Amino acid sequence: MGRAVGIDLGTTNSCMAIAEGGEIIVIPSGEGQRVMPSVVAFTAKGERLVGLVAKRQAITNPRNTVSSIKRMMGRKFDEVVAERLNVSYEIKSSDRGDAVVRLFDRDYSPPEISAMILQRMKARAEEFLGEPINEAVITVPAYFNEVQREATKAAGRIAGFEVKRVLNEPTAAALAFMEPTERKRLAVYDLGGGTFDISILQVVNGIFEVKATSGNTHLGGDDFDARIVDWLLKEFNRGNGTELGSDPVALQRIREAAERAKCELSSTLEAAINLPFIASDETGPKHLEISLTRGLLEGLIDDLVKMTREPCERALSDAGLKAEDIDHVLLVGGSTRIPLVRKTVEDIFRQKPAHSVNPDEVVGIGAAVEASVLTGQRKDLVLLDVTPLTLGVETLGGVMAPIVERNTPIPIKRSRMFTTAVDNQQVVSIHVLQGERELAEGNRSLGRFELVGIPPARRGAPRIEVAFEIDANGILSVSAKDAVTGRAQGMKVNPSGGLSEDEIHKLMQEAEANAEIDKARMKLVEARNAADQVIYDAGKLLETARKQLEKESWEELENALVSLRMARDGADRIRIAKDTSRVSDLVIQVSRLVEVLDSHAVSEETERILVLEDEEPDIDRGLL
Repeated sequence: MGRAVGIDLGTTNSCMAIAEGGEIIVIPSGEGQRVMPSVVAFTAKGERLVGLVAKRQAITNPRNTVSSIKRMMGRKFDEVVAERLNVSYEIKSSDRGDAVVRLFDRDYSPPEISAMILQRMKARAEEFLGEPINEAVITVPAYFNEVQREATKAAGRIAGFEVKRVLNEPTAAALAFMEPTERKRLAVYDLGGGTFDISILQVVNGIFEVKATSGNTHLGGDDFDARIVDWLLKEFNRGNGTELGSDPVALQRIREAAERAKCELSSTLEAAINLPFIASDETGPKHLEISLTRGLLEGLIDDLVKMTREPCERALSDAGLKAEDIDHVLLVGGSTRIPLVRKTVEDIFRQKPAHSVNPDEVVGIGAAVEASVLTGQRKDLVLLDVTPLTLGVETLGGVMAPIVERNTPIPIKRSRMFTTAVDNQQVVSIHVLQGERELAEGNRSLGRFELVGIPPARRGAPRIEVAFEIDANGILSVSAKDAVTGRAQGMKVNPSGGLSEDEIHKLMQEAEANAEIDKARMKLVEARNAADQVIYDAGKLLETARKQLEKESWEELENALVSLRMARDGADRIRIAKDTSRVSDLVIQVSRLVEVLDSHAVSEETERILVLEDEEPDIDRGLL
């Protein structure tokens, strides 16, 4: 079995790590950072950008730059629209009602966009490790439902990974934080860019057991940013009488400024926001210049932070524990750096949270720990996770009948016996639901299928066994069986959260093709970098050569340099490399001529000094 990477596929940033020689190593993004922005962009030239380079150009290309795609994974268009995501790109409804992103002239599903991020991470891991990496453990919020988990798994498949496990993020953090030999109870408070989770775990003799989990998949740092953005827009309108909401470029500038100010206020009491030339009218240009204090920020987001309290209390109750029973509280996610969040956590659990881990990296590190277990590198720990939400089926009257209660340990197989609703009913419809509401319409529909061929009988007489099976990834399979005839039918939750198997295979092929395109693009970038260095060296040399040498000595280099500069701005990598080599050779030739001239000049100067010394023997040499 080969090695597998652990990947924290985050809303704002993603992190990747691997077990190496008994240690866990965070694989840098290759852009000077240990995490990679979860951003994808398409340029007018058709180039696909991923990571920091995509984030940097967002201001000038907001409508074709996608961030926070994780909040759309496995969700319907109506759900996403109701949430009012703070983004500039267009969100549409697919033919099936799923949320998709419109970029230029094509629709992209959330798993497809996420796959682009994962594909970039895969290429970076292979570059860093010097070997193919085809297996991965990918983390998801503990409160992700089955469709969202399947969508994440599909994204991994499209990117070229065999997804060994879909792992809950708080559970991954616990694996990174706790030693298997410890006997402790741990609360993991995970507040990231788009989701909130709380998990209660117990570690005993190398067994990591999740006792309960809860959360909110629609709450995170993006929502804090949105509050700041709304405040800035109102303040600017109040001071200038100008609306900025319809200008996508201005909005993107304000979003980035809001995020920076939020981050600054984690360590300072006041942040200055200065955005010159944000708008203009007949009176001239308008500038946004304002200060945001920590106290004002806390007032803007106080209700959002308080929303994390109830899930924490519910998780403690489900685990049968009190706050004082918890030995450690671990903070995960960049939003936990906010002082108000830390104070809230301290109030809930009546203790100071641990600060010994990097909240941006701990989930990726934990995923790598689990990957090392699944690939046989580690054998000293066992992970027992739970299903986060209740699973059941719709029954007569639109009522949900639970089959697997929330916080049930997985993997598990559980069944329940049902019957028919009317006389002589030969077909029953199995409507699979997930959620905590008693009425079916208040829960998430995971799918439907029919069991046919039931012998005619009075209502209530047939016996139909409905079985739910959940694997270690939290992936659900459902089956129904008639006890008399043995007829059975089943379903697996849509393996993509909106994509058919044929569509997944098509996207996998496109991803492989794009991988080759990306490699070619990287080679072009490398060729341009090499050309830039040679252009710089040749330019400096020409400045000297023009002063010291005859024109025929440097004219060929000058002409070759003109050709290289033209080639460098093109897309012909072979021509760039050829012209770079030619200029490099000419640089060596001209440099030698300059060196010879310089050495000759030095010899003449030395001879002149010796003559002077002979002519004026009584003059002392100058002192340094």
